[in-house]
Amino acid sequence: MGWKKLIDLSALDKVIKDTLAAMENGKNQIFDIAETTRDECRRIEQELNQVAEELRKFIDRVDDLEIKEKKARSHLIKVSKNFQHYREEDIKDAYEKAQNLQLQLRDLRNHEKMLRFRRDQLELNLKQAKENLTRIENTLAHLSAAINYLSGNLQQVSLKIGELHQLHDLGVNIIRAQEEERKRIAREIHDGPAQMLANLVIRAEICLKLLEVDPARLKEELDALRELVRQSLQDIRKIIFDLRPMALDDLGLAAALKRYLADFQEQFGIAAGFAFFGEDRRLPVSTEATLFRIVQECLNNVRKHAAARSVQVKMEIAPERVNLSVKDDGKGFHLPAVSSNNRPEGYGLINIRERAQLLKGFVQIHTAPGKGTTVVISIPLQE
Repeated sequence: MGWKKLIDLSALDKVIKDTLAAMENGKNQIFDIAETTRDECRRIEQELNQVAEELRKFIDRVDDLEIKEKKARSHLIKVSKNFQHYREEDIKDAYEKAQNLQLQLRDLRNHEKMLRFRRDQLELNLKQAKENLTRIENTLAHLSAAINYLSGNLQQVSLKIGELHQLHDLGVNIIRAQEEERKRIAREIHDGPAQMLANLVIRAEICLKLLEVDPARLKEELDALRELVRQSLQDIRKIIFDLRPMALDDLGLAAALKRYLADFQEQFGIAAGFAFFGEDRRLPVSTEATLFRIVQECLNNVRKHAAARSVQVKMEIAPERVNLSVKDDGKGFHLPAVSSNNRPEGYGLINIRERAQLLKGFVQIHTAPGKGTTVVISIPLQE
């Protein structure tokens, strides 16, 4: 019953002020990041202008040298055809002049290619930096709005004390779940795209050196570089899909779940079926996102703990509710023991219940040792 006691208003006020101070500090840090990114944009833009100017000069030099080289070749042809009318020194001078101009022209063209490559890379870097700056500035604006909103509504906090008590544990568990998700994503990025991007940098440096010393091997290295880029793109797309599948926004929950289950089956070798009933229509964004995360959590438990061979997901959209069930043929468990002993399976079940509670829904779990597990979720649809 201790959690039901009224909280000390002064303590609550301190917590809120500390929270606002932390948010303000976070806002300042994001502002510093924005300034750093803005400086980086300016630096890249300045370097890009310098490279572009240098490239323009090289193009002019190449054009001028091409004219001279053509004249030298024409003169050499003329001398070669009529060598009996020219002295040996004149013939030798014409040949050496044409050859020197050809070598100079080749060197200038190679340098021009490198400058074009550098210019293209800088343009890509500048575009990415500007996109990052836009995202940072949007985050900063949203955080500022949130701080202003919280600051202007502190006087209403006392009316929400009861709710705060009930939501306290929920908030702690959500933060814990978020941190676990961040750790998982960080591991995936570190082990996958981050390693490959490091290899890409090395490969790119090799290509630049080969361009100068061994152009014949350049194609082989570029093929390897292309394959690394393709693999990195696949890994990044998978991480993005796990975070927020585009099908969820474009086609709705049913299509996103069907796609996710197909990927789950292919990746982990667990047969995954999907059945849909009712009216196929779009649900509120929060409802679609919550149910998708719940299914993700259920399948994560199946993969880690159930030792199942198959899992079946059923979804029904009724006029006033959306119902969803996830059933596996795994080893099952003793529900009270898992819920009370802080076992890993219990954390997943807590996350599922809390996500449903946020939308005023409920969760039922049917399981027993050796009998598999069925998780039933029902969320009301409120206009």
